[in-house]
Amino acid sequence: MRITEIREKTVSIASPIANAFIDFSKMTCSVVAVVTDQMRDGKPIVGFGFNSNGRYGQGALMRERFIPRLMEADPETLIDREHDNLDPFAIWKTMMTNEKPGGHGERSVAIGTIDMAVWDAVAKIADKPLYRLLADRYRGGEADDSVWVYAAGGYYHPGKEIEGLKDEMRSYRDRGYTVCKMKIGLLPLGEDLKRVEAALAVLGDGQNLCVDANGRFDLQTAIAYAKALEPYDLYWYEEAGDPLDYALQAELADHYSGRMATGENLFSMQDARNLIRHGGMRPDRDILQFDCALSYGLVEYMRTLDMLKENGWSSRRVVPHGGHQMSLNIAAGLHLGGNESYPDVFQPFGGFADATEVSDSRVGLPNVPGVGFEAKAALYALFQRELLD
Repeated sequence: MRITEIREKTVSIASPIANAFIDFSKMTCSVVAVVTDQMRDGKPIVGFGFNSNGRYGQGALMRERFIPRLMEADPETLIDREHDNLDPFAIWKTMMTNEKPGGHGERSVAIGTIDMAVWDAVAKIADKPLYRLLADRYRGGEADDSVWVYAAGGYYHPGKEIEGLKDEMRSYRDRGYTVCKMKIGLLPLGEDLKRVEAALAVLGDGQNLCVDANGRFDLQTAIAYAKALEPYDLYWYEEAGDPLDYALQAELADHYSGRMATGENLFSMQDARNLIRHGGMRPDRDILQFDCALSYGLVEYMRTLDMLKENGWSSRRVVPHGGHQMSLNIAAGLHLGGNESYPDVFQPFGGFADATEVSDSRVGLPNVPGVGFEAKAALYALFQRELLD
């Protein structure tokens, strides 16, 4: 059993939308295929992966360091004998050979993308959906039958403005989402509050709306928004300040009694641990949004979950960023609190299998081996076109 080839390609996910910090007019991502020598229906089993939005394609790092290390390794060192399968932990260790600790930067995204493809291949070789494989190996066989999800959108979009935002929120409600998220921080506070009120005019109760500042605010501005937002009783107030400014996050907790969320831009167990130690996050209410596709993959993600347990945090407080099928499998298989969903943006990567139905902000998972990419036609066609043709 061996990996015979790893292919990567950079593809565009450009869009005219913007959040408080960046626009997506030139956004790219990496797609990866891990080809194995295992056969099914006369064809090699192939695992696919990609990185979540917000970080650009990582092809150079893959080509120069991580793919060569795997292809030069003794194939016998990459096998999980207990399960007669590839060993994602050994593969991860091989990719990280001769990498210094700390300074995680963009390499966590490159490794996370390959790691996704490895787990897709592992679950396909086992002939199981990934969430079922994870539950069987790490949660005593108990998987969640459905996962809570929220619709992420509400970006600043030239020409759509207030009425466009209301139409967007209405479309999510019509598709079964009760909780939705929108962006704040690009406009002055007064203008953002008009947008919040417009969204609430559609969604109703404040617990149906999350807001996300994408790390834009300094402490003074973060507190000003906290005081202005608190009366709305929103579902959460997300990533007010720089993701590594733990002091800001801790201070903010003294000014906002509602639920806060952050963590999507922390890319290692160590950074996540620093948030828990120093960021003032409250395990009885706050949400952690670490994204495996950006943070060294599922191997590192399980270390992060172990760290949270040791520090008194329930895995149910974890709701991953990314809005894609990989995080959905992890949520169901490892008992997380839910998952982001991108019904419209960042297609074809955002969202779930084509037949997935949303009811009261909950979804089930298809009975498809691997992550389930083959059940999302546009995404699978992209993988075929860019990586296999």
